[in-house]
Amino acid sequence: MTTMQSTRVKARPSAPSPAPASRRRWRRPKGLGSLPLLLVVGFLILVPAGFVLLAAFSVDIPRPGSINFDLTLKHLAVFTEPGVLKATLNSLIIGVSATLLALLIGGFLAFVTARTNIPMRGFVFLIGLMPLFLPSYVGALAWSILGSPVAGLLNIGMRDLGIDFTVNIYSMGGVVLVMGMFYAPYAFLLMHSSMSLMNPDLEDAAGVHGGSTWQMLRSVTFPLALPAILGSALLVFTHIFENFPVSQVLATPGQIDTLPTFIYRLMNASPSRGNEAAVMAVVLVLVVLLVTLGQRRILARRSYTTVSGKGLKARRISLGRWRWPLFAVALVYLLLSIVLPLAALVLTAVRTSPYMQSFNDLSAPGAIDFGSFGRVLQSDLFLDSAGNSVLVAVVSAALGTVLAFLVGYTVYRTKAKARGALEGVSMVPLAIPAIVLGMGLLWTWLVMPVPLYGTLAVLMIAFIAVQMPQGLRGIASSIQSTERDLEDNAVLHGARRSRAVLSITVPLMRVGIASTFLMLLMLSMRELTVPLFLYTSDTHILSITIFDQFENGGALQQAAAMSVIYCLIMFVLSYLPRRLGSGGMTP
Repeated sequence: MTTMQSTRVKARPSAPSPAPASRRRWRRPKGLGSLPLLLVVGFLILVPAGFVLLAAFSVDIPRPGSINFDLTLKHLAVFTEPGVLKATLNSLIIGVSATLLALLIGGFLAFVTARTNIPMRGFVFLIGLMPLFLPSYVGALAWSILGSPVAGLLNIGMRDLGIDFTVNIYSMGGVVLVMGMFYAPYAFLLMHSSMSLMNPDLEDAAGVHGGSTWQMLRSVTFPLALPAILGSALLVFTHIFENFPVSQVLATPGQIDTLPTFIYRLMNASPSRGNEAAVMAVVLVLVVLLVTLGQRRILARRSYTTVSGKGLKARRISLGRWRWPLFAVALVYLLLSIVLPLAALVLTAVRTSPYMQSFNDLSAPGAIDFGSFGRVLQSDLFLDSAGNSVLVAVVSAALGTVLAFLVGYTVYRTKAKARGALEGVSMVPLAIPAIVLGMGLLWTWLVMPVPLYGTLAVLMIAFIAVQMPQGLRGIASSIQSTERDLEDNAVLHGARRSRAVLSITVPLMRVGIASTFLMLLMLSMRELTVPLFLYTSDTHILSITIFDQFENGGALQQAAAMSVIYCLIMFVLSYLPRRLGSGGMTP
């Protein structure tokens, strides 16, 4: 009897009563918990895409109070217009050529920083990242100042030196050059990661069997990096193929049509040709999907696993006498992508006259005035645009981070039945060009009975939708590297799951959450294509204001000064995640 009582007493503490109830509360909604999220994400992303598809095959575009479901194929006649085939070919030529250039630049910088003994390797790594501080359309605007065939600063300088050569940035080669330079950092980041983690065993085996360094690189190293190379190619090609601002700034003056500029012109025609624009938008989506499927088929043919648990480090290759010449090549990229564009913007901002025949004109009294930066900082246009940009960026980044966390937690920490569909829908914007989503968002919020069109709220919603894949990937990488045992232990001891998440999981993920927020904040500050369809005279943001000012040649000085200030803001936003990631964030 004493033994039985003792056993009974010891058994009581091992089964606390709150735990089963807490676990039942968590398991009960596993089939329903993801449904509200799926509805929200689906509404944000799939509804705008659906409106584009509907407009492509309906008699009329969606209008307030009227959604036309009378289907027709007559809008396919847009393909018979002579400019469509030319615009498509131009987009493909620019996309493929600029992608190859970006891969060449990014791959070169990734290889020399990850695998060689190039001088000042840390500085060369920074060179590969620097163009991220300069949004591509600001770089295009700067190069339009540098390479205009009539009044470009490079051409003025060569005339001063007596060099009979004219740079024409308004050409196919100019567009390819600018696109390739400013999208090379994407390729650099992906390929640098792959080459840094590569196991050296296969390379050593090639050397043991008599292979030269070049043979080893050609037959072992570069083939093993193929997933990163193809992944970079897909990312860069889709960004370039759908890019509107750079094409509008550099290709349109040279009478080079691309699909994005053609779609934009159809939307802005009088009367608007929205149905034909929607048909062309569907073509854009199909091209992106075909490229994505092609990449997956190539990668599915073999295995590329090289990272093992041995803790080995990829060995560095000695460049010998090529160390400094290759370092000089990296400096040339820095000169073309950062130094010259920023110098052109600063010089344009401080010149008192928009017309200059020679650099000798700058020595005239009163030719230089640095007060333009102060006037821009005090102007109502800048203050209103900057205020709108900060408000839209902060709110959309905050709400986007919260939504991405909820989706990421549901997908990677629960057994909700719809978590696969939730993840798939969240990644859809990667396959839909920004100009297409911009059109869809315009029609969505014109038709919706909620009066949001013409307000900053519609820009916030648009940014959340467009940047959902980036937000989810940022949260996913953090949540998958965070141990869930502490959260489960809190639930086991009676805490509600929501309290355990807020008290334990969120603090553990604070660096990842903060980095995701800052990434979305920076992307919101850079975004131009989507707000082009949604802004009004009362909802200008900084990117739109700069673009409009450059389009209006009379405000070139103000636009250049605004661009320099804008680049400084982007630099600060780019630097903050590194500070947080290195431990600057405290509990």
